[in-house]
Amino acid sequence: MAPTKKDGEKGEKEAKLTPEQSAAIIMDYLRKQNRPYSATDISSNLKNRVTKAAAAKLLKDMHERNDIEGRAAGKQIVYHVIQEEPDDSLVETLQAMEAETSRLRETTQTLKLEEKQLRASLKDGAACIPLPELKAEVTTLEQQRAEMSMRLQKLQAGSVQPLSAEEREKISSEWKKWSKTAAARKKIRKELWEEILGLIEPSKVAETKEELGLEF
Repeated sequence: MAPTKKDGEKGEKEAKLTPEQSAAIIMDYLRKQNRPYSATDISSNLKNRVTKAAAAKLLKDMHERNDIEGRAAGKQIVYHVIQEEPDDSLVETLQAMEAETSRLRETTQTLKLEEKQLRASLKDGAACIPLPELKAEVTTLEQQRAEMSMRLQKLQAGSVQPLSAEEREKISSEWKKWSKTAAARKKIRKELWEEILGLIEPSKVAETKEELGLEF
């Protein structure tokens, strides 16, 4: 009677591996896992495709041929694939990265120190001319300039009595004086605000302007 399909599968399943096939399976397993294993672990993890005794002998032979590395771990020996030495270019790249990391760390420390100094300078500047006071002075100057502009428009329209030369000279002098003062105050406000912008996060710009009462 011809062998059945079941008998054929059973015979195929029970076919023994040659030592070369077993060694190839073990080497493939060690390469994929890339970690140390004992003969017992390898046999167990391979579902006993390679017996413990066969694995122990094959691993010893492979170690003696320098195909794999082996070292004692307690009462047993564990084996792993030979790790490749890094090439010179990789070592140089790692050294360059370490140097760059060190440089960036030093730069960070320097920037933190500069930030601390800027904060102290800003605090001292605020103590000399508080921002609320500066804002009030600028507002006053703008109101005065607006009033003078209205008076000038009335004069130009001829709706009031003409002024004497002395009065015109006085008004012109006052106008120039307050215009320069207003420009100087605006410049100070701008410089202080630029320093503040360098010390706060972009997301807090609007909130800081509102807290300080700034409207520009």
